[in-house]
Amino acid sequence: MELSQNQQESEKPITISISIPTNAYFMSGIRDFTFSLIKNMTQFSEQWAYRFQAVVDELSNNAIEHGSKKDEHITIIFTAEPQKSIQIAVEDTGTGPEKLNAEQMKKLVAERSQPGYPFTEIRGRGLAKIVAAWTDELKFEDLPNGGLRVSVKKLLKQEANAATQGQQRAQASFEKQDPTHVVLS
Repeated sequence: MELSQNQQESEKPITISISIPTNAYFMSGIRDFTFSLIKNMTQFSEQWAYRFQAVVDELSNNAIEHGSKKDEHITIIFTAEPQKSIQIAVEDTGTGPEKLNAEQMKKLVAERSQPGYPFTEIRGRGLAKIVAAWTDELKFEDLPNGGLRVSVKKLLKQEANAATQGQQRAQASFEKQDPTHVVLS
């Protein structure tokens, strides 16, 4: 089956980059844009549109607070792959007061994601408890300019569950052959 040119074009990833000053004032507009993009340009539910607002908020606020100094900028890149996924990347300039590199960030998130991690302060849960929990992929990359890129990717449920569904079909086939085998979910 051959796709028409319109269908092929609608299957191409859509990438939108936004550069904003390192000022939390602009975050309300980014929240609104994130919600609208997710709700209108992807097949994610409204619930996920709200969750992505929180994810983008966490990533952007970290870049503003820790990764780029005052009067500089951060860049937010949205990539929607129709029927597949949404990817969001936030880049800072690496000039912030509490700059960490990619390896330090991986270690920090791994530590804070451990069950029973003793959070002793009010803040510091965002990457581990919101971003990592609500995405399928979380990556940290050092940029050539000294900045940091934090990327997240969330697969649509049908994509994320494709492998699981194959396993379930194999399990169901096995269950039909062995009536003594019961799986409780």
